[in-house]
Amino acid sequence: MNIKPGRGCRYRLYAGITLFVLAAISAGRVSAQQSRSAKPNIIFILVDDQGYGDLGVFFQNQRAKAADRGKPWEYSPQLDRLAAGGAVLTQYYSAAPVCAPSRASLMLGESQGHANVRDNQFDKALENNYNMASTLRQLGYSTAIVGKWGLQGDKRFDGPEGKNWPAHPLKRGFDFFYGYMRHSDGHEHYPKEGLYDGPKEVWENYTNVVSGLDKCYTADLWTAAAKKYITDHEKKDADKPFFLYLAYDTPHAVDELPTQAYPKGGGLHGGLQWTGTPGRMINTAGGQPDSWIYPDYAGATYDNDDNAATPEVSWPDTYKRYATANRRIDDGVGDIMQLLRDLKIDSNTVIVYTSDNGPSVETYLKKEKWEEKHLPVFFGSFGPFDGIKRDNWEGGIRMPAIVSWPGHIPAGKVVSTPCIAYDLAPTFTAMAGTPAPAAMDGSSLLPLLTGTGTLRSRPIYIEYYVKGKTPDFTDFAPGHRGRQRNQMQTIRLGDYVGVRYDIKTADDDFEIYNVVKDPGQRHNLATGTGRLAGGRSVAALQQQLKAAALQARRPDTDAARPYDSALIPAVDVKVRPGISWESYSGHFSWIPQVAGLQPAATGRSVYPGADNIRAGSLLYFEGYIRVPEDGAYTFFLDPSARAVLRIHDAKVIDADYPASAAHSGSLLLKAGLHPFRLYYVAGGDGLPHPEWSGPGIQRQRIPAGVFFRKR
Repeated sequence: MNIKPGRGCRYRLYAGITLFVLAAISAGRVSAQQSRSAKPNIIFILVDDQGYGDLGVFFQNQRAKAADRGKPWEYSPQLDRLAAGGAVLTQYYSAAPVCAPSRASLMLGESQGHANVRDNQFDKALENNYNMASTLRQLGYSTAIVGKWGLQGDKRFDGPEGKNWPAHPLKRGFDFFYGYMRHSDGHEHYPKEGLYDGPKEVWENYTNVVSGLDKCYTADLWTAAAKKYITDHEKKDADKPFFLYLAYDTPHAVDELPTQAYPKGGGLHGGLQWTGTPGRMINTAGGQPDSWIYPDYAGATYDNDDNAATPEVSWPDTYKRYATANRRIDDGVGDIMQLLRDLKIDSNTVIVYTSDNGPSVETYLKKEKWEEKHLPVFFGSFGPFDGIKRDNWEGGIRMPAIVSWPGHIPAGKVVSTPCIAYDLAPTFTAMAGTPAPAAMDGSSLLPLLTGTGTLRSRPIYIEYYVKGKTPDFTDFAPGHRGRQRNQMQTIRLGDYVGVRYDIKTADDDFEIYNVVKDPGQRHNLATGTGRLAGGRSVAALQQQLKAAALQARRPDTDAARPYDSALIPAVDVKVRPGISWESYSGHFSWIPQVAGLQPAATGRSVYPGADNIRAGSLLYFEGYIRVPEDGAYTFFLDPSARAVLRIHDAKVIDADYPASAAHSGSLLLKAGLHPFRLYYVAGGDGLPHPEWSGPGIQRQRIPAGVFFRKR
């Protein structure tokens, strides 16, 4: 199946008869597996530094079809098959253009405007709050991570059992961990031999088990460990759903090769197998490390000078290695898909596949191992976009994403609505039948995937800081080449993306691109004065982007921004006095997002703590609060209550998760109206009675006269 960008973000799908047969077979299994748990198993596969353009279904098949001998291509048959049976998300974004913040936002369901790991804070402890794993475990899932973590906290290791890391996966919602703990360990793909820069540590829960991992190529090791986990779960606890986070550390960093060909077959009795024998822990551990290149690539040649009259030359070794690393992941995914079929759980298992950020120029091979530096231009790994890892151009943040759920997501579906990585955690809780925590920024993508329901509005927002420049690749637009990065932001509103590089102040203009019509971001609409779609002016969109850049986030003292001290703009809306409220009855594992829930009672009131409000298990209020003058305002709620307060999209108070509960929060606000949403689980007398302080205001109950609702 190929996807070609076209007018209006529609995509033409090319699917052969084989794909229809596969879809029919998959659909036929659904009824046979209805008796299992109604909650699906979830396998979330995250790869490292793989670009949108590296997958066949997103880009490489187009290169192969064009047959331009000067533009080599890769293959991903198993991932193409996965895509054919489910949905491709063509407008899906990473939460950040580099590893640590991207993974933190994924886990927390929060944008980089709220996540506690930002910029280049590798190995920083993931906040102790609701996250992708802890929510699913609370909903009855067995939870496991296999592969790369990198969010453990203190880099110092001071205990033989690894229990001193404050954010070890077992302390963040996972029941089982097998993999690399430290970020930098993921740069090496032979943990015991340490071919690149010395041996690494592989942890099973709190025990370092690397001593038995001779000749274990990590992509193989993680695949075999994942298969073992799934198989063991089905033997011991088949009635309980599982969540498996499979985090490959390839194709990033050192372009090391596997030991041998991928074992034939796949699934329960073929493919990669866990032997459990120290020294030969998996069945590919008996070959030669860093030795095997996929046959499709071993003898591959290309037209290096764009001259058909001259002989073609062999692919440089570094690209044979990179293509092999990608294909090895593809083989592993196919192996796991076969295992699910063998265990007869494929129709009740969700598979999500994506990457953490865009492709890289990095290769850590020793000099004698490579002929030239790895550059993502060779395969067009950034796809039809500009930018790479560490860029806020589309190539650094637009990711390949595939979601398969037989019987629920139609085969061959294309989702062209913008979505982002922090939507996945809410999507998984929705698949388990429960709304996500209100503290999460993301929204469930089930309405887009299944065609049922409405997507809850939320920002598509990314911020990031790093020194350096966008590479000077001739494939990129002249205005993007060599651009100084520093402070960067990206906001997407509909078809339009606003991008700022080297930000100096909150007043800096955004470059504006219609990334549906102009995916390469060649035409900066901010330089014009005309009208956009719907008659909106460029100037009006510019102001909307600047406002949204402040309204979607909270400052973090560990990741200072030049716009942290800017006042958040008010909104211009016609209002009348009072607020709207909804009351919900029942038991909630956490304060939920209420979109899609049926309230027990609704009404209007003059104030969130007014007596005419009918209290329930959960109260939800929305409206506007009028700020009398510019300045810093602090909001307070009853310390005995559980609550979440958002003003605009900024999370001001998160007092839901006990370990991180904070019952006050501050914002810099311009005078005027600011929308708010307050979720409240009764404490004290059952009503919130919010307080504030600000310019000329001592801490006091917020007066009813400043609350409003839309006319």
